Amino acid sequence: MLETSARLLRLLSLLQSRPDWPGDELAQRLDVTTRTVRRDVDRLRELGYPVDSMTGLGGGYRLGVGAALPPLLLNDEEAVAVAVGLRAAATGSVAGFEETSLRALAKLEQVLPSRLRHRVASVQSAIVQLSASGPAVDAGLLAALAGACRAHEGVRFGYQGRGRRVEPYRLVHTGRRWYLLAYDLDRDDWRTFRLDRFDADAALQPGPRFTPRPAPAEDLDAYLSDKLSSAPYRYQATILFHAPLEALADRTSPTAGRLERRDDHSCLFHAGAASLDEIALHVALKGVDFEVLDPPELRTHLATLAARLTRAAAGTATATATATNG
Repeated sequence: MLETSARLLRLLSLLQSRPDWPGDELAQRLDVTTRTVRRDVDRLRELGYPVDSMTGLGGGYRLGVGAALPPLLLNDEEAVAVAVGLRAAATGSVAGFEETSLRALAKLEQVLPSRLRHRVASVQSAIVQLSASGPAVDAGLLAALAGACRAHEGVRFGYQGRGRRVEPYRLVHTGRRWYLLAYDLDRDDWRTFRLDRFDADAALQPGPRFTPRPAPAEDLDAYLSDKLSSAPYRYQATILFHAPLEALADRTSPTAGRLERRDDHSCLFHAGAASLDEIALHVALKGVDFEVLDPPELRTHLATLAARLTRAAAGTATATATATNG
């Protein structure tokens, strides 16, 4: 019986490791006959695992989708990854996941072998997990929109006091905020919607199914970076940095602006902000030489800011301000 039980666990692990398995390959892996594999598959079905048979030469098996979630087998690396991921989700930006994540983590840690508990503890002790700085998003809303994206089903919702009818395309997470990229049927154009700005008192309503449109851009990452970092703001700037793109990529968030390679020694930076001060300080703190290509008024603003900083460095800012005011 012990040998049979161990073989069933091994069979289950194999079925969970990839989508399809020919019957003869399973028999070779388990060192049994194909007839024994068929009997073991029947035992797994009796235990509630939905194992589908595949037709074709030699036949095969696939772990299907059942009405309830059966127990899963995880190897050491998978178990550590899940444990660390659950801990991170407990302090994430999705409201309602915190308690659920902690319950799942408690169940997992209860059955982890001692060696894996030590590995998980070592990883977690080395991580400083800051609370999410952005607004929390309802988990139910996130799941409903994800399902609509997958099923190509239109949705209606309230957004900042106005009704919207859209064809949802993708959910976008910037690390601080969640967005929905969708085709706005009322504006006949692509738009991004912040999920935390959905009207809480207006329920999400399903709309008709639709045939997906072509993506708004071939480079979707660049398109979204422009949408989220430049388009919503009063000022849009284009800066030429005299440094290779690779030198600045790790210091530039997609929501702060978009980098574009110009050549091996320079790159363009496209960004937006509510004020010229924000753009001036952001590019100056990159620590490399740059030129302002657009807008022209940013050059004047930089000259004024540079003069102010020079006076401060020389200790003459107060005297100048007093003389000016007098």
